[in-house]
Amino acid sequence: MSKDFLTVFTPAYNRAKTLPRTYESLKKQSCKEFIWLIVDDGSQDNTRELVQEWQKKENGFRIEYLYKENGGMHTAHNTAYEHIHTELNICIDSDDCLADDAVQKIKDKWKEIKDKDYAGIIGLDADLTGKVIGKRFPEGLKETTLTGYYAAGGSGDKKLVYRTEVIQKYPKYPEFPDEKYVGLNYLYLLIDQDYTLSVLNEVLCNVEYQPDGSSGTMLQQYRKNPKGFAFLRRIYMEYPTSRKRLFKDCIHYVSSCIFAKERHFVSKSPRKGWTILAIPFGLMLNAYIVIKTNFKIK
Repeated sequence: MSKDFLTVFTPAYNRAKTLPRTYESLKKQSCKEFIWLIVDDGSQDNTRELVQEWQKKENGFRIEYLYKENGGMHTAHNTAYEHIHTELNICIDSDDCLADDAVQKIKDKWKEIKDKDYAGIIGLDADLTGKVIGKRFPEGLKETTLTGYYAAGGSGDKKLVYRTEVIQKYPKYPEFPDEKYVGLNYLYLLIDQDYTLSVLNEVLCNVEYQPDGSSGTMLQQYRKNPKGFAFLRRIYMEYPTSRKRLFKDCIHYVSSCIFAKERHFVSKSPRKGWTILAIPFGLMLNAYIVIKTNFKIK
């Protein structure tokens, strides 16, 4: 395997305070055969200067920096995928750490399975103390899809390592004017229809959820980015994992379309009957989001 088989890419928006923790975790890797790609999503702090200082140092790995206008996490992923040329890639957020020896674990696993038709590798996330987020994979599980894992009762964020040639085959995340959020699961769901992932029951990333991150501000995201969420719900409705999940997606779809002032949401739905049934519940969810986010209904 040639040097730099992996790109670790990090979308960053005003995270100069937490990015050094990510950098330190990369410096500690026993295997340095990777590139660190930072996609600066329009930061207004000193992220650029910080990265430029790191680029001057002897780190044992190459650091690449790309700046773009602020557009949200999904647009930073689009930019990253356009520039990645290594065999594999993994996203480590700007407030997270690459786990000790993660690159070596990925390299060893990839040597075992690279000749098989996997989309990549799926590993574990843990918090900063090392406690696994959600559940580990069942003993003996060799392969899965992300969708299939959760449908079978799995829980917690998982770390995905994709073959670059696979992920670049699929459409980019769509971008909607005046919105800055489309769920990353869109691309993963499409890949799940064609490929499985090889299971690595090891921690690859240590995470810390920030109060201003998307996980901690989801209700606000629903209100601010309705077109993006309506798009994602339509995709979910095309690939339902259960009737319960399908109905939930229809409810969210109705709520998002109300925020987006989309009058023809039923005709645009891939599940028209289910969507009609979900309208009363979608109205209630919409009202709940408005109340909880302290917005007035216009």
